[in-house]
Amino acid sequence: MALANRTDLETAPTSIVTYVSQGRLLVVGDRAAAMSAAGRLAEMLRCTVFCPGGGSPERDVAGGISIIEGGRPELRGRLGAFSLRILDGEDGEDGPADAGPAGQTEVFDLVLDLTEPKLIGHDIPPPGYYAPEGSSEALEKALTELPEMTGEFEKPKYFNYDPNICAHGNSGLKGCTRCIDACPTIAIVSIGDKVQVDPYLCQGAGSCVAACPSGAMTYAFPTVSDLLRGVQSLLAAYREAEGARPYLLFHDSYARSKVYGKLAGLMPESVLPIEVEEIGAVGMDAWMTCLAYGADAVLMAITGGTPTKVVTELDSQITFATAILEGMGFTGGHIRTLDVSAEVTAESFADLPTGVVKRAARFVAPNEKRMILRLAIDHIHQNAPSSRRTVDLPAGAPFGEVQVDADACTLCMGCVSVCPTAALAAGGDLPQLKFVEWNCVQCGLCEKACPEDAIRPRARFLYDSEARQRSRILHEEQPFCCISCGKPFATQSMLDVMMKKLEGHWMFQSEEARRRLQMCEHCRVKDMFRSGQAGGG
Repeated sequence: MALANRTDLETAPTSIVTYVSQGRLLVVGDRAAAMSAAGRLAEMLRCTVFCPGGGSPERDVAGGISIIEGGRPELRGRLGAFSLRILDGEDGEDGPADAGPAGQTEVFDLVLDLTEPKLIGHDIPPPGYYAPEGSSEALEKALTELPEMTGEFEKPKYFNYDPNICAHGNSGLKGCTRCIDACPTIAIVSIGDKVQVDPYLCQGAGSCVAACPSGAMTYAFPTVSDLLRGVQSLLAAYREAEGARPYLLFHDSYARSKVYGKLAGLMPESVLPIEVEEIGAVGMDAWMTCLAYGADAVLMAITGGTPTKVVTELDSQITFATAILEGMGFTGGHIRTLDVSAEVTAESFADLPTGVVKRAARFVAPNEKRMILRLAIDHIHQNAPSSRRTVDLPAGAPFGEVQVDADACTLCMGCVSVCPTAALAAGGDLPQLKFVEWNCVQCGLCEKACPEDAIRPRARFLYDSEARQRSRILHEEQPFCCISCGKPFATQSMLDVMMKKLEGHWMFQSEEARRRLQMCEHCRVKDMFRSGQAGGG
């Protein structure tokens, strides 16, 4: 039976995030519904009722419950630290300091939001926030759970972040925003050239890890190396037991009852369930490695409750991975999602493909995303029935090249200065722009930094591993040498652009001033002093 093959992963410990709740509850909604709910909880929690509406907010007390009526709410935060700021309901602006609660911020530990639409619309709401959205069953569940939400609570810190390889930004330019776009809890925000993750809002959905092109964002519970070590052991044991055509079914606790319930009698014995903390954290690096380790296919179990952003990111990453596999001649959907909350029959498993490798890879996966991908894809490529030199990938894929317009590029090296992964490099003493394709994550910073609009990223995958990691010259020119000392210091195209941009400037109207532009910095200063114009052009 397939379920006998299930595996439980051993994971390295991670750090802990602690919440503290003192039982301060905010109930938001119309007065009758909010007071009814607060009345049922008032003996166990310190309740405040807020009733949004027009006009300025006013305070009242009824039945020992504090009430604020009127005003427009701004609510944010998480368990133990929700902040409510009330704006004037008529103009949306703060009231004066002595105008009661308008413009003031109050802090609560818990929130019961009875409004529709709810005040916090994230795919995954923050801990301590309950929004029944008109469901009487959800309301009763919230009223039962809320009294238990006082005291200290702990959860794992699910992520690790390495800002040194983050491609979010550089020199004030914005590049990659994939983790921000993929986060269903809105826990990730931009802080200039880097991002910041709020560990209290983060609930480990993992889609940021799948989306991150450089590996700056990694999952900590479990790490990808822990996960893949478990997969490698499972597949080895399955083969030793003379099992054939193994298929891996990743699922999280939300899909567990479906996998071990209605699917139990439908799955072939070759389907091996693997439970992970969150389905969104299993990305392309893990899928490709599973195939390299000998799995015939990888299935990702989702449910109707899987957050939209998680499903969207899974679909995107599967599209990228499928394009890379198809470029090697592998077709048939080796990586796919399976909605276990929908109608699933035995036919759902009938079209699963055969594997992509003849012999399982034996490498031990490191905790480095790009290296894992390189090892896995190179091993699969060795078994490819046919392969192109390159394959075009959809926009947003984390692999590709940059194309340079040689007529427009002046080799100013603005692109090199902002490249976060050292994909672009200068030629040292030579006027050259060099490029290592494997390092490129298609963040677009080079394109935004180019003053001549001469560079364009292009998503693709180059299968030749050696060529992918080799430095190649994208553009080069003969150096322009100082007309005074002969030292190379620029290129002819750079001088041409400079001369054109300064031709109308009052400081460069004389032939002498224009001639200095063709000198290196040392000779330029010497010439100015000789002419007695050290402060002029």
